[in-house]
Amino acid sequence: MLESDLLEKLRKIERLYAGAATPGEKEAAAEAMARIRQRLGEVERVEKPIEYRFTLTDGWSKKLFLALLRRYELRPYRYARQRRNTVMVRVPRSFVNETLWPEFLELSEVLKTYLEEVTNRVIAQAIHEDAGEEEIIAGEYLGQ
Repeated sequence: MLESDLLEKLRKIERLYAGAATPGEKEAAAEAMARIRQRLGEVERVEKPIEYRFTLTDGWSKKLFLALLRRYELRPYRYARQRRNTVMVRVPRSFVNETLWPEFLELSEVLKTYLEEVTNRVIAQAIHEDAGEEEIIAGEYLGQ
């Protein structure tokens, strides 16, 4: 996958969660983002934001999640002594369930697939073409 393909996939996901209805809107990523922000504003008028704690599994996921929060003008934070993979945010429950988390999961899957493809290609070209899994042998591990 080319980087341009990755960027287009990410934009398509954004437009999907913005609820773009017309062909013109589907082409305008800026309008998509504005729509999501507008939806968030509407939800916040009806539903009180609550504090969420998200635990991200790796650095790439955390970077993506932080960027997504900031794009929607949400303020990520963590408390002193919380682990570095913890992200806190105050946001309405319905926005998390209907937009933020599903969009993050889709974006994360696309990004992980891309990063895996790049990693495999670089290892094959620079280190060794066989970067497959290790052999599994019969017997008992006697440990050390």
